[in-house]
Amino acid sequence: MRLKWLIHNARPCTASFLSRLRHRGEIPTATRSGLWGHDALCPDCGTAHCMTTPCPASTPAYALHLHDSIHRVGADAWDALLALQPHPTPFLRHAYLCALEDSGSATPARGWTPVVFTLWAGTDLQAACIVYAKAHSYGEYVFDWAWADAYARHGLAYYPKAVAAVPFTPVPGTRLMACDDAARDALLRAVLDWAEQAELSSLHLLFGAQQDLAAAHQAGMLLRSTVQFHWHNRRPMDGARFADFEDFLASLNQDKRKKIRQERRRVAQAGVCFRVLRGTQITTADWDFFYRCYERTYLEHGNPPYLTRAFFHAMQQHMPEAWVLFVAERAGRPIATSLIAVGAYPNCVNTPNDMQSVAYGRYWGALERVDCLHFEACYYQPIEWCIAQGVHRFEGGAQGEHKMARALLPVRAQSAHWLAHPAFAEAVDRFLAREGEGVEHYLEDLHARNPFRQAG
Repeated sequence: MRLKWLIHNARPCTASFLSRLRHRGEIPTATRSGLWGHDALCPDCGTAHCMTTPCPASTPAYALHLHDSIHRVGADAWDALLALQPHPTPFLRHAYLCALEDSGSATPARGWTPVVFTLWAGTDLQAACIVYAKAHSYGEYVFDWAWADAYARHGLAYYPKAVAAVPFTPVPGTRLMACDDAARDALLRAVLDWAEQAELSSLHLLFGAQQDLAAAHQAGMLLRSTVQFHWHNRRPMDGARFADFEDFLASLNQDKRKKIRQERRRVAQAGVCFRVLRGTQITTADWDFFYRCYERTYLEHGNPPYLTRAFFHAMQQHMPEAWVLFVAERAGRPIATSLIAVGAYPNCVNTPNDMQSVAYGRYWGALERVDCLHFEACYYQPIEWCIAQGVHRFEGGAQGEHKMARALLPVRAQSAHWLAHPAFAEAVDRFLAREGEGVEHYLEDLHARNPFRQAG
């Protein structure tokens, strides 16, 4: 298979970002594997002004374009490819990635330099992904600070590195969009060769779908596991969907059932009730109030929020159907919010496709402290809504063993890693083997504490 490497639609000031990463003024055309053809690339702008005759030993199958912005890829082609994936999420939609860029949330100025890979067969988009070159490890949720520190102690640069990820979004899902396994493998090999030639320390594919991880493992990348907590709309005894929240409670053991009822009672006794809004029902005033709560949560922890108000304005304008807002009110006045995302497409909720009928817990914040309000807003209200809407799964986000008491059960989430330095790659491989054993024991312990009633 032969691929043509083109830097497509790159502005002169940004087309050279690869050069800045590699400390030289041209993009190399030869690789360790001979994956690429023999295209001549301009050292100034990075574009292919002329092509050599194709290698007679191979037939061109794909053309690979590199873009410096998601805007340089058509939304229809991108989203159509996403729709074909077995594990799509709303966070890889074209509008979502555009909003991250346009709002200033994920930009080179904030340490996120995008490189969009598109693989074409003629005029047909066969595979695509977005990769970010990074000078830090913030906003990833797969922690490699110790790796960076080890590099520094040995006088080596860990940054810049590259991540195939959705910024600030620890949600498992497709990272390597492809029409088939062959295109996915070719895309990943292209990204790996690019990372090597750009002289990056490493490439990290974060929270990938199983198809991505299988391709990564086949390509020699190292797999790393972590634990998340997801709720499933399924009775443990017979697999049927829950009829309502009381039906869900009846499936739990007595202690957990009693605790949840007590927590919900405390919120109700404090005079708190909820409005549930979806899509265009969420007004600008609602979004403004949500952002006040979201921003306050970050500031209380001593950090500015990752996402700007402009990002959520873009969500209101271009992806309203993907959001559900829970507004807590007391005496007619809003005091807190939680925001969840749903599905990958406008009609994904209540579809028979189990992989698409998913809700994702994302953000929360409160302007007043009320006992147990966090649990009500972030877990009980979304679960109750999911049951009513027939949503199959509610993903509670990264970390948080306390979620098990709310019947969010542990699941494995994986990432894949390539390190250019052979000795460090070997050391990380040994570390991941030990860490993986710990994750296995942790999962076993968590499953032993299952909150559901036992048969008999």
